[in-house]
Amino acid sequence: MGKLFAAIDDDLRAFITAQRMFFVATAPLSADGHVNLSPKGLDSFRVLGPTTVAYLDLTGSGVETIAHLRENGRLTVMFCAFEGRPRIVRLQGRGRVVTPTDAEWAELSGHFPAMPGVRSVIVLDADRISDSCGYGVPRYEFVGDREQLPAWAEKKGPDGVKEYQARKNAASIDGLPGLG
Repeated sequence: MGKLFAAIDDDLRAFITAQRMFFVATAPLSADGHVNLSPKGLDSFRVLGPTTVAYLDLTGSGVETIAHLRENGRLTVMFCAFEGRPRIVRLQGRGRVVTPTDAEWAELSGHFPAMPGVRSVIVLDADRISDSCGYGVPRYEFVGDREQLPAWAEKKGPDGVKEYQARKNAASIDGLPGLG
């Protein structure tokens, strides 16, 4: 049923690219800290190499992924087939945060469409790539992307988004440093 891969081959790349949603999981080192699991979408994921992937991180109400990655780097990205043959793919490894002030920003952000409210690119260097059957995942039909998040950021404007980030993204729910 499940299989380990040394790298993202053409079949895995095609599967990943076809998915309209993915999930990101991180956790702090503290046993008392909260595990974070976030759904993502909006054409924000790219395969950059055989074991390297990245996604565009948009401003949101929390900053858990950034805080956890800066503390310990552990990251899992999961894709589920909601259409077609059942399959789950997990990419596990070390993640890092690249912000607009970092030297890599121009090169990495160029892989993605321009979107308002971008706060970082999250890069994952996967050391474990696996799939499993996905037989228990229900089938859903894709209707369309939700446009509320980009519209919210567009309405706030760059200064409004920065002010929001300063208020809401300075620390994780467990008090770990976020943005700033």
